[in-house]
Amino acid sequence: MNDMTGKIIIVTGANSGMGLATTVELAKGGGHVVMACRSQARGEAALRQALQESGSSKIELMTLDLGSFDSIRVFASDFKAKYDRLDVLVNNAGVVTLKRELTQDGYEAMMGVNHLGHFLLTNELLEPLQRARQGRVVNVSSGAHKVGSVHLDDPNLGKGFNVVKGYAQSKLANILFTKELARRLQPTKVTVNALHPGAVSTSIGVNRDTGFGKAVHKLLGPFFLTAQEGARTAIYLASSPEVEHVTGEYYVKCKPAKTTEKARDPKLAARLWAWSEQQVGWKSDKGR
Repeated sequence: MNDMTGKIIIVTGANSGMGLATTVELAKGGGHVVMACRSQARGEAALRQALQESGSSKIELMTLDLGSFDSIRVFASDFKAKYDRLDVLVNNAGVVTLKRELTQDGYEAMMGVNHLGHFLLTNELLEPLQRARQGRVVNVSSGAHKVGSVHLDDPNLGKGFNVVKGYAQSKLANILFTKELARRLQPTKVTVNALHPGAVSTSIGVNRDTGFGKAVHKLLGPFFLTAQEGARTAIYLASSPEVEHVTGEYYVKCKPAKTTEKARDPKLAARLWAWSEQQVGWKSDKGR
């Protein structure tokens, strides 16, 4: 684990699985970690666990619902009122919905949370990231992006929803966002990279109310990485001096990896950015 002493870090979706593992490791390295969690109750339980497992007292909880643009703006403004800089933003939170659900703002949930929520959050936090010695944005994507398309004619999948189509679209969007943001942040010291964590056995995809998906987890359990193993690449990108000058890349097992042609398409990345700005009501002047 690289030295993170004095670094201020935000981890989204920090209350379970990889988010919690990432929080614990970065806190062990000396970082001050803000756990950004949607549920106060689950967040508090996770905070107790993180404090205990890391042996650090420098972890705090802030509530953030990535399915609500209002919640994101409040979170960002509260963070900026408290801290003058942000060293690392780990956009780890992710949802998988088996049937079509909508966010508070009316977006298909996977595109709304996994992409648009993180798009707005990152843009809201660019100023404190630029005030860090070397700010880093780490986007947790997935190998599922390889079967994805961005359906800009029907981004909320009103015409034909299935879970793979929705999840793959959101994970492809994560990489396109990474590439375009990296381009826009050139001359600054802020880097942005994406990663595929490997097949990780977390509670993602398990419906808390019905338990649907639990049987699948039991069945596939032995083939999954633990959350700690899955978090390894995110921790590497957040902390390693080796990647200080690397930006716009996609990593698997702590090494740069190939993406699909679609994920490398600068025109598609620019179109997705323009659409995303429009949706969240964010106007940036950079890179126009």
